[in-house]
Amino acid sequence: MRFLRGKFGIECFFVLCIIGVCIYLLPRIAINAFYYPDNKVYGPEPYSVEPVVFTAKDGTTLHGWFIPSAKGPSEYAIATVIHAHGNAGNMSAHWPLVNWLPDRNLNVFMFDYRGFGESKGTPSQAGLQDDTLSAIDYVRHRPDIDPQRLVLLGQSLGGNNIVSAITHGDRSGIRAVILDSTFSSYSAIANHMIPGSGLLLDDSYSADRNIADISPIPLLILHGTGDHVIPSEHSQTLYALAKEPKTLELIPDGQHIDAFSTRHGNRYRDETERFILEALKKGK
Repeated sequence: MRFLRGKFGIECFFVLCIIGVCIYLLPRIAINAFYYPDNKVYGPEPYSVEPVVFTAKDGTTLHGWFIPSAKGPSEYAIATVIHAHGNAGNMSAHWPLVNWLPDRNLNVFMFDYRGFGESKGTPSQAGLQDDTLSAIDYVRHRPDIDPQRLVLLGQSLGGNNIVSAITHGDRSGIRAVILDSTFSSYSAIANHMIPGSGLLLDDSYSADRNIADISPIPLLILHGTGDHVIPSEHSQTLYALAKEPKTLELIPDGQHIDAFSTRHGNRYRDETERFILEALKKGK
């Protein structure tokens, strides 16, 4: 009997250890399903790009591109747009979505999160918030731009990073925020993919927890009603939670992050430019 009790005790201890390891590892495995980085080159670098190496607050080395306005010196641009891309590839894959901005007299700063492209490190929720905050801070301290005319543009996962960063960091000079095809929370989109899996995820960095704090900075939310990756209901949720001033543009039959693609011509490009100009006027 002693042997059986001893064996039972060891088995119970072994099972508890397995459960403990699962509790520790499963959330980390689940969040890694959000990141699909690579260092493949998807196309030529933008014309007149300045490659940039900067450092996150925790010391991670990151890579970015500064693309000045095509209309004149960067210090005289309408504003500088800081772009946070989605969860796959690297910024060379996302450049075609924002390549129209310099022709509208806007500077653009793109960057790769840790683990993406040439950036070092491993992706994590806290790490990507650090990367986004550090990108904003880097741009803010460039001598060739106006630090009081910053616009944040986050697409898909980048929208959550932008909202989290602006809520927890320095807001000075940020005059407008644009979210394109953003999910409302990590748990909500995980549950959409696999019911119940959202229980494994930390929502501290989710947009729905933080979006109300963006106000009084003007907010534009774009989302296609035909998005099969992130349903447009996520943006409707965010719009309901956000405070004024806010605008929601649902794109009929629009797909995931295709608002600025050639498929829609200049319609949403023009609308976004108008939004930026109006936001800059309100901030005077």
